[in-house]
Amino acid sequence: MLSITKTKWSRFAAFFGLFCCALVASLPQDASAQGVPLIRDTEIENVLNDYAQPLFKAAGFGAGRIRMRIVQSDAFNAFVLDGKNVFVHTGTLMQANTPNEVIGVIAHETGHITGGHMAALRARIAKDQTRALLAQILGIGLMVAGGVSGSDSLGGAGQGVMFGGNEVIMRSLLAERRQQESAADQAGLTLLNATRQSGRGMLTTFERFAAQEYISDAQKEAFARSHPLSTDRLARLRKLVETSPHYGNKDSAELQLRHDLMRAKLSGYLEKPQTVFNRYPATDNSLPARYARALARFFQGGPGALDAAMAQVDGLLATRPDYPYFWEVKGDLLMRSGRTSDAIAPLRQALKLAPNASLIRVQLAGALQETQGEQGVNESITLLRKSLIEDENPRAYRLLANSYYKMGRRPEADAMIAQAYFLEGNLKQAQLFAKRAQTKLRQGTPEWLKNDDIINYKPQT
Repeated sequence: MLSITKTKWSRFAAFFGLFCCALVASLPQDASAQGVPLIRDTEIENVLNDYAQPLFKAAGFGAGRIRMRIVQSDAFNAFVLDGKNVFVHTGTLMQANTPNEVIGVIAHETGHITGGHMAALRARIAKDQTRALLAQILGIGLMVAGGVSGSDSLGGAGQGVMFGGNEVIMRSLLAERRQQESAADQAGLTLLNATRQSGRGMLTTFERFAAQEYISDAQKEAFARSHPLSTDRLARLRKLVETSPHYGNKDSAELQLRHDLMRAKLSGYLEKPQTVFNRYPATDNSLPARYARALARFFQGGPGALDAAMAQVDGLLATRPDYPYFWEVKGDLLMRSGRTSDAIAPLRQALKLAPNASLIRVQLAGALQETQGEQGVNESITLLRKSLIEDENPRAYRLLANSYYKMGRRPEADAMIAQAYFLEGNLKQAQLFAKRAQTKLRQGTPEWLKNDDIINYKPQT
């Protein structure tokens, strides 16, 4: 199941993430509650984690310290906002032909984290004339926004702010940023060498965007805008990559297959059916192509769409009955078609094959509480509470609240809704439900303590 969460993010944070990928780390709550539309999907997250974890380990980061986040955007881009998350656009995953290309991007972004570049930028802003410097950054942000939207007035406003501010501070900041980008290259390649991986993918990515240095910002990919690349920097990068003893190392066939299945899934869920059929024509009988076409056939709609899609998914399962995500997709498509009872069996099988998949556990819990009466509600509570130990997410809290409401446990239900709102970044509603629950919860219980934290939470300014 591929789910998309629309979350709030200020215009300032939106363009600043592209410009220097740092300051919004000082905003309150989890970055996922501040940013852009985020995708949650077990299959895709597992692939990205398998790409990233060796790099994170080589960098000295403990397990679970840094999370991979998937942003729904066609643009090729990746960025970091803090030392806890690496954000990768779906456009990056779709355009990268090999795992090594994505691994190279992750290595570069990890280099920003190991270099403490976000903290350095925050310290720089605190040290300089903050108001003047932020005016400069806002000016660039407004120009980028104007270029993308085609708004002359917006771009003009940005230029006025920029040129009216302190040019010396801005030039110094940009020079520091260029140094950070070069340092992130070298740190990323060090991590790739430590994990015996080629830097060819990183080089391929930067060479792809090298030509964009000479076109306007409005026409550049986001990655090219936020990762300025000089000729000297590219030459240094090429030399380091080509002289590495691991330059010739290639991705395994199994990893390449998982990469291609991930891309097929993204295409099937996110692109128009006709686009999918053009990308994966009927003459292509590979597993990824069949995967994408099964999803596209379902979303194409019309008479017999579900039956046709199910026939194709069953064909995938006949080929790979041990692949949990084919079972998961079967359950998801059945639920989307209103056949929730029929979805339970494939979701159970998916969870059996992937017992640590908290998102599949949440999907199964939703199906059970919807169709299986009191017994289903009780089982869903067990599933949801376990999933929240492994991975806090708003949908699990809302489903758990629904189970509690059905059982007449109103205070616990309100407490779960408060947690959901808090994770989504809606502090006002979170505190409203937390206060409502607090009066009825037993003091000192885990639910009471979490609600107390929400009630007393004060956003950073």
